[in-house]
Amino acid sequence: MPMRTRTAQPSRPGPLGIRMIEHLIPSSNVVKKTLCYKGVVLLLTFWSYCCYHATRKTISIVKTTLYHNCTGLTPPPGIPPGNDTWCDWAPFDGPNANALLGTLDSAFLFSYAFFMFISGIIAEHVNLRYFLTIGMILSGLANYFFGLAKVYNIHAFSYFVIVQIFGGIAQTTGWPGVLTVMGNWFGKRKRGVIFGVWNSHTSIGNIVGGLIASYYLTTDWSLSFIVPGIMMSLSGIVIFLFLPETPSSVGCSIATNLPRYTGINNDNNPIHGGYRKLSNTDGTSEDNSDSTSGSDDDTNPIDDETTPILQPNPDDKQAVGFFTALMIPGVLEFSLSLFFVKLVNYTFLYWLPGYIKISTSLDAQLSGDLATVFDIGGILGGIAAGIMTDLTGKSATTCAVMLVLSVPMLFIYQAFGAVSVNMSIILLFLVGILVNGPYALITTAVAAELGNHECLQGNNRAMATVASIIDGTGSIGAAVGPLLTGYVSVYGWEYVFYMLMGSCVVAVLLLLRLLISEYKKISRPVPVIEYP
Repeated sequence: MPMRTRTAQPSRPGPLGIRMIEHLIPSSNVVKKTLCYKGVVLLLTFWSYCCYHATRKTISIVKTTLYHNCTGLTPPPGIPPGNDTWCDWAPFDGPNANALLGTLDSAFLFSYAFFMFISGIIAEHVNLRYFLTIGMILSGLANYFFGLAKVYNIHAFSYFVIVQIFGGIAQTTGWPGVLTVMGNWFGKRKRGVIFGVWNSHTSIGNIVGGLIASYYLTTDWSLSFIVPGIMMSLSGIVIFLFLPETPSSVGCSIATNLPRYTGINNDNNPIHGGYRKLSNTDGTSEDNSDSTSGSDDDTNPIDDETTPILQPNPDDKQAVGFFTALMIPGVLEFSLSLFFVKLVNYTFLYWLPGYIKISTSLDAQLSGDLATVFDIGGILGGIAAGIMTDLTGKSATTCAVMLVLSVPMLFIYQAFGAVSVNMSIILLFLVGILVNGPYALITTAVAAELGNHECLQGNNRAMATVASIIDGTGSIGAAVGPLLTGYVSVYGWEYVFYMLMGSCVVAVLLLLRLLISEYKKISRPVPVIEYP
């Protein structure tokens, strides 16, 4: 099988932390060295996005303390009788508290969605290690500033809105950055399961953030923001020191078998759907790949600490523009579907602890702990979706099946979730599997595949833009969901669940063209991947 090798130039060193490791543990075996760096990339990008989600989760836990029923609590001296809001934090101490908290969620999520499109374009032109480092430090500061509101007794609603907007903008650096770095190092073979396992960072990040926030909730809710914020900023420094954003940055030689099989629909007409193997320019085809989606140049210069963050290279292929990326087959369908999938997911992320507290007799801390069961189910859901896609090659079908099953499961959870804690755990776990599976698949393996679509003719500089289009569109839905929940919940939580069930149905309908295309080609052979 013909191989292409990217030969490293050992003239310049990589990141400072990597240089320290190489000095302590020199390796002359290029294969082992490359595997070691892949492990470093996998762990660092995983933990990086765990931190991004941990800092997002905090506010959903703290909501239950900013506004809750003070009737059963003993007021401190000086509180007049009949004051049922003495334990709330102004301005969230009035009857419109849920609407104000929903507005805070939307301030974060709408700014996140809008700037995600811009962030993806920027990520195609900058050093991703610097990009992620700056974004993580700023995201940590946003959380820190929110916690300072309690320390300095700040009650201005505008302050909280500004902090949330700042945090939303800073958080847009995360997804285009980590997904592109992963795409630079990992090829398409078993991509579904690799990205499915890797994408558990969202659920684990939610769990970590939820547990930290719950731990400090009853003593000092400011620490629920400050501690994750500090953790986030320190992790950004670790990324700066140790993350090799491309194989060339650390002198690795990556053998590639090009072109590769793609699980995203491709026909002779690049705008039509279907599954097939990509062909070499000489007409031959190859199935297996362990390649990265990094640069296709045979030789690449090695980045060092003095390399500018903007790195124009006349030999590199030009970055794909926004509208060109939008026209890649499948991008529009999956983006619109993710709008509704993420609407459901983020409604749970921001409102589930509050719903559990209202619908059960559990206190704020236990409600936050129970809400993590949804994220635990999400870990399994992402892995299951990835395995199903690798085995069948049908990413749209996998998403549709899980979304269809999630509709009755959402109804059952709303009807019986409050019967007992054990029942709530079982149902939340199942809902987490079905709701998070499509979310994980679309934002990782599907986005990575579309970023290397055949119609790009080998130009790999589209992944960050494609990721930002898909995740940015989904994030608009993520902003709409919690905002609507703040208003719809006033009329009853059953209407919120009807909204979520309807969103799942619409998400399936938006994949209809891809589903038909996959059904037409169901008789064609697809590569079967054997798992040990």
